[in-house]
Formats: sequence, structure tokens, C-alpha cells
Amino acid sequence: MRISHARLAPVVAAVTTLAAAVVVTPLVAGPAAAAQGCQVDYRPTVWPGGFTATVRVAPGDTALNGWTVGWTYAGDQRITGAWNAVVSQSGATVTARNAAWNGSVPAGGATEFGVQGTVGPAAPAPTGFTLNGVPCNGAPPGSPSPTTSPSPTTSPSPTTSPSPTTSPSPTTSPSPTATPTTSPSPTGPPPAGCSGAVLCDGFENQTGSAPSGDWTVVHPDCAGTGAAAVDTATAHAGSRSVRIDGGGGYCNHVFVRANRDLSAVGAVRYGRLWVRHTTALPADHVTVLAMTDAADGNRDLRMGGQNGALQWNRASDDATLPEQSPAGVALSVPLPTGRWSCVEFMVDGSTGQLRTWLDGAAVAGLTADGVPTHDVDGQWYGRTWRPRLTDLKIGWESYGGAADTLWFDDVALGATRIGC
Repeated sequence: MRISHARLAPVVAAVTTLAAAVVVTPLVAGPAAAAQGCQVDYRPTVWPGGFTATVRVAPGDTALNGWTVGWTYAGDQRITGAWNAVVSQSGATVTARNAAWNGSVPAGGATEFGVQGTVGPAAPAPTGFTLNGVPCNGAPPGSPSPTTSPSPTTSPSPTTSPSPTTSPSPTTSPSPTATPTTSPSPTGPPPAGCSGAVLCDGFENQTGSAPSGDWTVVHPDCAGTGAAAVDTATAHAGSRSVRIDGGGGYCNHVFVRANRDLSAVGAVRYGRLWVRHTTALPADHVTVLAMTDAADGNRDLRMGGQNGALQWNRASDDATLPEQSPAGVALSVPLPTGRWSCVEFMVDGSTGQLRTWLDGAAVAGLTADGVPTHDVDGQWYGRTWRPRLTDLKIGWESYGGAADTLWFDDVALGATRIGC
């Protein structure tokens, strides 16, 4: 029986103090001014004592080559960390500047970043959003009027209070009918964006309560309380998804494995899946996706989380990407709870490179570019890595006490990027 823990101690508390140190000043060449039609959408999730927020920036009809977003908190929110942006706070005023890789935004396009922080009893919506000094969301120049961003919605209190060493992403519990079925048909076309994919499945052809046909429920090593089912109440698109009830502890592993012949994918493998889950990624090691590597003793290449952020893990030697240091974890991001997220990846077996995207944005810490970088992929390249992946499994594997409920939908695999 294989047991892997990625044993390094939780470091999320240290991440927030070092995040500014590990992200260098963005490489910006002459930021373009924002148009009056710019929009900044601030989407918060609040729980007792803390919050996260996803911020979507749309410049309107003017392309950006470098951006700075500003806003003012009317309550007692204090930012402690961020991803995909360099964020600072002075009193109630917040300034967010693009990272080195996401400063260019085309006209009509958009980019996203996120913040996390602490909050007291008062958490009113922020106001006065600007993009490169220009008021956004319909405010006239010089106007401090509030934005139309929705007010924070307080999620139910988690069963255990969040602590500084747990994931920065809050625990939320979506209603079992959050996305009601609208189509009774058990069959239908594949999800959009799957042209040329070897595997493209929205689970619409599943007719029973348990995954079957193109999918098999498997329990690696030992079977416990983990379970997989076809869910007709919650779906990203269409009327069906696969629901995973993942228990804590080693034996409660449960996965749904694709039965499709994936040999046509070749050495370069692109994957896309939509995932929704209820409990923030924990401090200990968990897996939500696994692929058998025939070039590594048939041990799994695994995607999941540790220290509250997304990570890759190699079962054969327990190497992680990024490394589980404060600087390494700061280059990853949490997996949002309570909503559907698009996760994409690329694994190149011929060069030993790996890329990862969350909701279309590249994750710097989940990138192995072939050149070892300390605190990022230095451990990953401690030996030659040339994977030959043969299958695809989605589900839940916990190496501690963490449990979660997850939904998977619109899963695709091919030789070129599929997109969200």
C-alpha cells in the first residue's frame, strides 16, 4: 500500500507575509490609460473573520499594456495576500498592479486576480474603483460614487473556525439545487470547445445513479466511505455531473476513471475540466485528479492541493510543484469554493514540461518550464522527468483527515489546448 503525505509543515500563515517579497515589480512598458467604459467587478466571499474576493478587470474599448486598479474599503477589511497581482493597502485604500505575465489586456477583453484578508463585523462593498487612474463602472471623472459591485454575501459559518494555517479560501456549502437541471434528456452533444479532443464528456449520456459506460468507479489501494454518483441537481452545463463524496483518511479514496482509449493523445497532453467543491483546500495533501505514468513505474502524477493552494504531486518520490516553502506556495492559488472553476493543464512528455491554468489564467507556481527554479520547480527537476501518461482519473484522495464534496463536469483531453 502506498501512502504519501508531502510531509512539509503548513506554511500558509507565512505565505501572506512573504507574498510581496516573492513577486517582483511587474515588467510594464507605458501602461495605457483606461477608457471611461472600464468595468471592475469585485466578487467577495465572506466568513466570520475573513474573506476572499475575485476581481475581474475589463478595460472596455481600450487595450492595456500594464494596469493598476484601485478601490477604497468602507469597512474594516485588511488584505493579507493576493494572487495574479501585486496588491498593497494603505489605510482604506487598495492598489493592485498587474503581475509580470498578465499586464496586456486586449480591447474588449478582461483579466482576473484575487485577494484574501481579514474582516471584522463590518464588510460593506468597496467603492471608488479606478483603472489606471480613470473611474470605472460608469462613474464620471473625479466621482467617488460607489460601484455597482454586489454586496458581499456572507457564507454559512464553517463547522470549524478558519485558522491562520488553513487555506485562505473559505468553506462554503452550495445548495444541492444550486444549478437545477433544465433538460431531461440523458443524451446530447458534447460540451463546447472540444473540437479535436480524444475525450470530451459532459456526462449527459449517463442514465443511472452510478457512473458507467465510459467511466468506472475505482478505489485505489483500499475501499472506504468515498463514493461517486451521477448528479442531476448540480451541473456546469446540461443536466448531469459526477459528484464525489470524499472522506478523510487514506482508505476513503474514490475516483472515476475514463475507459476511453487515450493513446491517440500522444506525448503532449492537454486537459480541461470544470470542478466545483465545498470545502477549502486543507493544509495537508489531497488529490482531485490523477494520471498513471507508465514511465514512472505506473505511479500517478497527481493534481490537488496542500497548504491551502493548488499543487502537483509525483507519487513515485513525493516531489511537489510548487515546492512547499512559503515562497513556493505564494506562487500558487487556492481553488475557489462554492462555484464552478475551469482547470486546464498541459503535460509534455517529450520535454518534461508542465503548465496549469485556472479560469484561463496561468498559475506561475504550477509551471515546470524545464529549467529548475529554486522554490518553484527545483525539487521537481531533482531527477529526469519524461512522463508517459496512460489514463485519467477524477475524484478525491486525502492523506490526512480532510474531506470534501466535489462535482466534475465537461471533462476533455486532447493533443491541443481545449480552453474553457
